[in-house]
Amino acid sequence: MLKVTERLEPSDEAKVSLTLPYEERKKFRLRTTLDNGREVGLQLSRQGVLRGGDCLRAEDGTVIQVRAGEEAVSTVVCADPLTMARACYHLGNRHVPLQISHGCLRYQQDHVLDDMVRQLGLSVTHEQAPFEPESGAYHAAGSHHHHHHHD
Repeated sequence: MLKVTERLEPSDEAKVSLTLPYEERKKFRLRTTLDNGREVGLQLSRQGVLRGGDCLRAEDGTVIQVRAGEEAVSTVVCADPLTMARACYHLGNRHVPLQISHGCLRYQQDHVLDDMVRQLGLSVTHEQAPFEPESGAYHAAGSHHHHHHHD
């Protein structure tokens, strides 16, 4: 089994890929299989969720590119920014991981959440698609530390 312990910046030098759904990209220890069928064991430091395009290095030097696997998601498309903001607010208030883009949001399929979104006046489509949710305020680009100021 190939042992993977190092994270790299996205790179063109990757020779193999590893496709994982979101739930598995959150794990730091994982036994799985590369897209070419080779067995791997991830033993990564806790640096956040693996994203599609991230690269890993195995102990033998092999560079592996991570891909976001397709999974069951609910997709909402809306041209009205206020309605979209309301949906994001209510879903975020329930700590639901959200993938947000211009006029579109996506979350892992859940019939209770689908019903709530429909009650807000939006249409929900079920599909199989890669899921890349927002990383959160404390993991945003350029945000490396969380400080408390007590004056």
